[in-house]
Amino acid sequence: MQEDFHYYATYCAAYLAGYSHEEALDICYSAQFVDLCSKTLLIKIKAPALAATTQLQLEMMDSRTDILGIQDITRIWAAFHFLPKDLYAQKAKRTKLYMNKYRLICGPNGDLVVKTVELAKNKPLASVGIAMHVLADTWAHSNFAGTPSLVINNVTSEVNEFVTSEDGQEIERRIKFRHNPSAADDLEKGLFTNSLYQGDEESIMNLGHGRAGHLPDYSFIKYRYVPAWNDYEDIVKDNPNDYIHAFTQMIRAMRYIRGDIDTFDKDTYDFEIIEPYRDRIEGIIRKRQLIASDDWKAFGEELSGEKIPDFDIEKYQDDYINANKRNKPFTFLGRFIMGAIAHKGMVANEIYKSGNLIAGFTKEISVGIRSEEAV
Repeated sequence: MQEDFHYYATYCAAYLAGYSHEEALDICYSAQFVDLCSKTLLIKIKAPALAATTQLQLEMMDSRTDILGIQDITRIWAAFHFLPKDLYAQKAKRTKLYMNKYRLICGPNGDLVVKTVELAKNKPLASVGIAMHVLADTWAHSNFAGTPSLVINNVTSEVNEFVTSEDGQEIERRIKFRHNPSAADDLEKGLFTNSLYQGDEESIMNLGHGRAGHLPDYSFIKYRYVPAWNDYEDIVKDNPNDYIHAFTQMIRAMRYIRGDIDTFDKDTYDFEIIEPYRDRIEGIIRKRQLIASDDWKAFGEELSGEKIPDFDIEKYQDDYINANKRNKPFTFLGRFIMGAIAHKGMVANEIYKSGNLIAGFTKEISVGIRSEEAV
């Protein structure tokens, strides 16, 4: 997913869940910050690198792909962007090494998404935003794993997009891929950028959905592709359907975190809450455009009657840098950092407890402040 959903759509979901304008801004800022909190940034503000929730392209180019390097990559990407759906999944006649990777395949409505939402309850709003980023990505990034792996994350070159013909019929059109990361995807021509094929099993090019380019990040697209892990049988990925479920599940999760409902259960969604706005929301989701920020922003401002500021990566950095050691945890970034460390520790520990060392030998980290302390 992109800034359009993690920032602006998350604001809309938070507001519909009952949060105030100011609270919704904190939640959506944190949700978007997950895509930007790199080790480089943390070093710049003299914060613990353990809290990294993403890796910059330059960082990834320098990443080691030995055991320790793979563990570091996996702790970040599996925790925050490709949350595993089933750490105990079964697949016949596969090696343990293969299964360790197979069990990291992302998908919605797994046990870990419930633990993610429960972990954010009674925590500062920064932790709520982290949880919403992770939850949303389980829908967008499903079928890919947050660890470098050719045998899991590779897709064939035969990817078809479902488009509407001139006579209104749904037809399939072959997508063409190129490997120029500086070139924008061309929706009219069906020309998209993906990562360059690398035969090395653990090449960084085989991390996540790189081999499928940005297709998982576009809410409007429905496409057919063939992933390596599925024994090269095709899958139809219906992003409009997935994104509306992600949006309504975020509302449900935040209502649980707020205390409006008693439990957060898998496969539950708050479609009733969006009913007055459903046509508007689905219109934004299905509109063919590279990024839907303007449309989500306009919808959010109509909901609350308030202005939603553009995301500013530097907004809270001075507050954190200038705070003394005792007060740093109570700054916005301090709360985010503690929430990120706690979430990463939870996920890494669950992977380890399943008998899988791909994210390292670890234990759950209990860190953070309760919501009533975050004033």
